[in-house]
Amino acid sequence: MPPLPLPQSPAESLVELFFRNPVIAPLAAKVDFDESAERDIGTMNEWAAACTVQRAEGFQLTSEDGRDWSVMTTEPLEAGTPVLSVPNVVILTASKSKYELEQLGDVQVGADLLGRLGAGDQIPQFYLFLKILAEYEKGDQSPWYPWLNSLPRLYFNAASMTNFCFECLPPLVFALARTERIRFDNFYNALQKVDVISERTKSDQELAQWAFNIVCTRSWGTDPKIVPMADMFNHGTETEIVISYDEEDNFIAYVAKDVEAGSPLRMSYGDPTNPSYLFSRYGFLDETSPASFCKIMLNPTPQLVDMGYDHSRMLFYKDTGDISTEVWDVMLYQNLASNRDVQQAFYEAHMQDDAETKGAIHQQYFLETATSLQSHVNSFLTQLDELSEKSYGQDPSEHPRLPLILRHNEFVKTTFLAVKDRLDDMVAQAYA
Repeated sequence: MPPLPLPQSPAESLVELFFRNPVIAPLAAKVDFDESAERDIGTMNEWAAACTVQRAEGFQLTSEDGRDWSVMTTEPLEAGTPVLSVPNVVILTASKSKYELEQLGDVQVGADLLGRLGAGDQIPQFYLFLKILAEYEKGDQSPWYPWLNSLPRLYFNAASMTNFCFECLPPLVFALARTERIRFDNFYNALQKVDVISERTKSDQELAQWAFNIVCTRSWGTDPKIVPMADMFNHGTETEIVISYDEEDNFIAYVAKDVEAGSPLRMSYGDPTNPSYLFSRYGFLDETSPASFCKIMLNPTPQLVDMGYDHSRMLFYKDTGDISTEVWDVMLYQNLASNRDVQQAFYEAHMQDDAETKGAIHQQYFLETATSLQSHVNSFLTQLDELSEKSYGQDPSEHPRLPLILRHNEFVKTTFLAVKDRLDDMVAQAYA
């Protein structure tokens, strides 16, 4: 398949692409951001074509319920085939948003507040957040109106959860969710300081949350970008799509491998072995995830950090009940706190890649390590049951994210039950 053509004049403004003859028209409509509002995908498709967004033959948006949409191909695609190109004028970026907003008023005061709140790394996303609100205020006079009107209204990420939903979250997800909630609170407080957004909009917390969710779930990159149409690619543990930009910052997506007709086209949103992060940040449960964080070592010591251990390596495997080597190492190291000499010897053996000494210490303390893991797993399973019991009798219409939270907890429980079976066998054999 030949490369997808890109627009001949990517430097043109988006307004010029649509309105070559300037027309002053009264505001006719704004996006209805109520959670029950329908997404207008059809008009967005027409808008994308007018913006010279190019799609490969077979590229198709699909949905089972009209609410959640994704991308699939109705035609077979060979590895390396370009499937989507989006001109740079359509792409929303933090740097362009900052420049445009600074022409309208003082936005630096909001960024300064984020810096004082310890959220300086979130300033680029804040500019995108303001850009979304500024375009919302323009209603159907915004060049991005058809895209905005196609976006989800109902989100399931942590920033959207009720306080009761937080009470049903396991510790790791609770910590991640709390971080997301604090991020939103910081953005909302910073929003009050800027003068480029109307007071009416600034006072609407539900609108601000909608804009925040758009940025958090649909942007990526060091200069955070939202690429309309490309933001329809769902996450996958197994991915079909790789993304790139050409020398003029036009977006291009290719298939990374041969793809059969009828297959989804997906990209990666993050580590597939950390479904709790994906759940709290993006609001979906990746049930294809092969593993889950074991919930140990939420606050690693400096020594464990030196040893190279973090959440991403502390894994329980869903289908087999296998336990990563790192989990055994960390549990043993923590158990050796009462025997500092052996603990130090284990630390030094690990740092020096002395597998023989490490193995000998593991063998000597295997039963203690296994029973500690067994106790951890049993305790966490009890905690999951207690969290689920809290939901009994609750009205899903008041807490629409609760069913997904319960699915997440059940997914984690299934993984831990598989690990429990393995540990029970190990401990029984050690006592035999």
